[in-house]
Amino acid sequence: MREKRLKVVFSPAASRDIDCLEAEEAIPLVRDIQAYLETRPIPIGKPRIKKLSGYEPPLYRLRCGDFRAYYRIRGDEVVVLAVTRRRDSEKRLKRISEKRRRYRRIEPSGARGSLRNA
Repeated sequence: MREKRLKVVFSPAASRDIDCLEAEEAIPLVRDIQAYLETRPIPIGKPRIKKLSGYEPPLYRLRCGDFRAYYRIRGDEVVVLAVTRRRDSEKRLKRISEKRRRYRRIEPSGARGSLRNA
């Protein structure tokens, strides 16, 4: 049986990220993103793909050398939200979660201060 291939869609921000790269960095990166995310975008035995905990809807990260691609799965599409270098990934991930409420970080229960009246 043949695997179902998903459509990989780059957001405008991800396209800008890739356009800013040199050709020798961008070509293998886009090739990896296409190869991994078209066939199996969910982390099943692939250490390069990780589901990030605490995000609703789920966010995933693909490691490609020194780069990280952040994406989510929507139906039969994989939407790449951002592509960044490893050293800048925390800052970019924070910006994704702050700007878009639909990618918000979920606070673990009990992490917020308890304001119960005694």
